[in-house]
Amino acid sequence: MRHRTSRRTSALLRVLLAACLFALGPGCGSESRDPLVVLGPWTGEEGRAFEAALDKLDDGTGRTYTYEGTRSLRETLVSQLEADDPPDVAVLNSIGELTEYARRDKLKPLAEASAERAYPPWAPTLLVDSRRRTYWVPLKVDLKSLVWSKRGAPSERPTWCVGLASQATSGWPGTDWIEDLVLHQAGPTVYTEWATGRLDWRDPAVERAWTSWARLLGKRSPASVERSLTTSFEGVSDPRGEPRGLLDSPGFDCTHEHQSAFIRYVYAGDDVTVEPSARYLDGQSAYRDAFEVAGDMAAVFSDDPDAQELVERLSSPAGRERWRAQAAPAVRPLFPDSAGLSPPASATPVEREIDSLLTTRARTLCFDASDVMPPELRDAFHRAVLEFFRDPTQRQLDSLLQQLETVRVQVNTDSGTDRTFRPPQDICA
Repeated sequence: MRHRTSRRTSALLRVLLAACLFALGPGCGSESRDPLVVLGPWTGEEGRAFEAALDKLDDGTGRTYTYEGTRSLRETLVSQLEADDPPDVAVLNSIGELTEYARRDKLKPLAEASAERAYPPWAPTLLVDSRRRTYWVPLKVDLKSLVWSKRGAPSERPTWCVGLASQATSGWPGTDWIEDLVLHQAGPTVYTEWATGRLDWRDPAVERAWTSWARLLGKRSPASVERSLTTSFEGVSDPRGEPRGLLDSPGFDCTHEHQSAFIRYVYAGDDVTVEPSARYLDGQSAYRDAFEVAGDMAAVFSDDPDAQELVERLSSPAGRERWRAQAAPAVRPLFPDSAGLSPPASATPVEREIDSLLTTRARTLCFDASDVMPPELRDAFHRAVLEFFRDPTQRQLDSLLQQLETVRVQVNTDSGTDRTFRPPQDICA
């Protein structure tokens, strides 16, 4: 992470520089412009690739760009907003959080060139001040509804690898299971109503997803449950400290893993295969070609017009090509429309399969339900998954669903009845 001077300090420096120029003329020096700051979720190899792409941008203005990558994205952004020192551009994966910032007038509507790339379902419009507006654009996307397995592993009676730990967001691998089950068992319409806060958590379609998950996982020993609760979704690290995936982790005697496309960075060899999850989920054939997706969306938080220009360049075909060229094969970004780049010649079979599913073979794409929900409800969903995994009884489930319903009702009440603002409703496309 690079550090930066606060805008208040920078503003003072600019005032002093202007005074210097006025008093002493050209010999005093030349004005330099602050770098535009991009806050995002990518660290490690992913972060380095994105930063390298930023460094190669040439917009003709002489502006430079500073990237701040963090795993604690929400906490970092909230603290910067409270300090009145937000980044120029932030990249978030939560529509619920972005909606919250738009409601609070923290986001700037996107310029037309970027708004035209706000592909559904990643970037639905918002009703703000009685006008439909676009506030974010997907830069990088992810395909969910996938199952990974060792090549040759029998698929008739799979045993499931589960790792639920993820620091402050522990539980999300379990919410992905529930969401995928709702999508394939009840369909996109019910899924949308549930994700956007218009369906009771005690609805039979939602309850069935939870009980189906428990049935699919089967009976687990206390030691196995505790191992899943405390092990990262990346699996156990090898002696070098690198994650090796749950399928290759000691202590996990399992054949299949339900996980998003991004996990391919820990399964870079030829011994792991990937396929759509639908046939494992006891869903309806009509929904077999529906997939859950996620994304990293860029939004503008500053009034600097160059921030709008930066988002336009990052989301352009040239920006995509530059980013992909900087990324190692295991972390090459996926892009949100079929008119984008095709897989490079060096793409692995797994990479080509995922790209094909995302851009041509999927019939319906629905945005990650928990990332559509307001942060309070999303966080409660994460916690409920952890509690249910530890105690998957009907009594526990009834209590958890009632708690989640209480949070849903409260969040909807707190949102008020302002007719000039409406959150996204169309999260499937």
